Order: sequence, then structure tokens, then C-alpha cells
Amino acid sequence: MIEAELKALLREPDAVLRRLEAAYGPGRVERYRDTYYDTPDGQLTAGDRELRIREVTGADGDRAVLLTYKDARVDEASGSKPEHETRVADAEAAHAIVRGLGHRPGLVFEKHCRTYAFEHQGRRMLAALVRVAELDGVFLEVETAAADERELPAALAAVRAVLAGLGVAEGDLTAELYTEAVAAARRRPTGK
Repeated sequence: MIEAELKALLREPDAVLRRLEAAYGPGRVERYRDTYYDTPDGQLTAGDRELRIREVTGADGDRAVLLTYKDARVDEASGSKPEHETRVADAEAAHAIVRGLGHRPGLVFEKHCRTYAFEHQGRRMLAALVRVAELDGVFLEVETAAADERELPAALAAVRAVLAGLGVAEGDLTAELYTEAVAAARRRPTGK
């Protein structure tokens, strides 16, 4: 499965929030704690691949743990990647297994999200308003699944239609990964 996703840095996040709420109802407030792993010599990052454990906490206190592997991008413009993801029952056990296989935690950060699940053009879609402490602004991610690379253009067209309906311009899209942006922000010297 390919995660067909587009991400935008929003110029008017409050207006987009109002449109999301009007179209899809109240979003689900969630906090993601993402831990990205790599080999000691950085082979995953060098190969544009990701291994992540995501701990999700909802506003009501419920929790989920997801183990995700993303292969290299199949579409540079969108950054869409083949993705394999599964729920796991125990976060600490998942971290211990990944470390035991020789991987090392590289980057850990939190995303504060308001998510919306809905159908559009016969596709299951997920939209998320995202804030990351180290990054300026509010992002909007819209994603759906494509079975393979042949289906990816149609999936991305559906995602673009949702974005257009929310008033997001093509020029606001970014393919920069959060991992890249957070790492760059952490490398910048702090003013004193």
C-alpha cells in the first residue's frame, strides 16, 4: 500500500479549521509521540526509508501504539511512500524489540493533531491539522491509500480535490518531511 499524502503549511489555519468542522464534524484531538529509528550507520535515512514507533494519546486518555515502516518515496513531488503499519499492544516491548534488532533511536518529537476521517470520491481519507513545537505554523495533511504506483495519480487527485475544497492552494504544499524540518530546527543556533 502507498500512503498518498499531501501536506500544506497553512496561511489561514483558523479558516481551514472552520471548513473542516463544517464538512466533517468535530475532529479528534490527539498527541503523537514519534520515535524514529535507524541503523547505527544511518542506512535507513540514507535510503529515504523510515522505521517509527508512534504512541498516540487521545483527549479522552485512550492510547494506541503503531509500528510503521516506510520505504523510499515513489513520487518526489508529493513525498508519497509505500507504508506498512500495524498496531502493537506494548510500546516498551516494541521499543525493546527494535533496539534489540540493532536499531538506534534517532529523532523523537511530538505532533499535536486534530484528525478527521471521512470518505471522498469513494476513498477513505484522513485529514490532520498538525502543530510541531519546533516548527512555525500549522500544517494540514490529507491522505488516502493507493494500492500501487498505477493508482497513485488518482489517489493524489482525490487528495488535491479535498485540499482545494478546504481552500488550500497548490503553492502552499510542501514535500519536506517533519523529520527533516525538526532536525534542521534543532541544528539552528539559539539566540542568547
